[in-house]
Amino acid sequence: MTATGTVGLSSEARNLHWLLSNLVEEVPGILSVAVVSSDGLLLLSSDDSRNTSARDARSTRRTGPRGSAADLATVVSGIGSLTVGASKLMDFGPVKHTMVAMDEGSLFVMAISDGSLLGVHGSADCDMSVVAYHMALFVGRAGHVLTPELRSELRQSLENESTGSRR
Repeated sequence: MTATGTVGLSSEARNLHWLLSNLVEEVPGILSVAVVSSDGLLLLSSDDSRNTSARDARSTRRTGPRGSAADLATVVSGIGSLTVGASKLMDFGPVKHTMVAMDEGSLFVMAISDGSLLGVHGSADCDMSVVAYHMALFVGRAGHVLTPELRSELRQSLENESTGSRR
C-alpha cells in the first residue's frame, strides 16, 4: 500500500491504513487484504495499484484479473452474506470468522463491526493460526474506529482515487 493514498485523510483513516499495511508487511503468507462495508463496498485495500489495474482491465474486457483486491472484496462480501444467512437459519448467533483452506491458498473473513468485514487472501504455506491471530488484533484495534463517518471518508477516498486514475 502506498503512503500517497493517505494524503488528505483524517488521522483515523491514516491510522487504519497504517494498521492494514502492518498486517500485510508483518504476517508471512498474506497476499492481499480488503476491508469491505456491510453493503459490499471496498473501503480499504492492501494493493491500491492492483485496484486501479482491475478497474482499467474491466473497462476493456469482461472479467477482471484474478486476485485483485476488488475481486477479493466481492468474494469476502459474498461469503460474509452467505455465512450470516447460515447463522440465522441455524440460530447460532453472529458469525465471528470464516476460514476456507484450498490447495493453492487460503481465504479468511472476519467480522469487524456493524457488518463490515476484513478479508485476507493467504498463500498455501501461510500459518492459518498466525493469520487469524493477527486478523483478530486488527479487528480489535480497528473495530471501534470504523465509524459511519470514517467508512464514508474511506469510500470517498477510493472514489476520488478511481476518478483520478481515469484522467
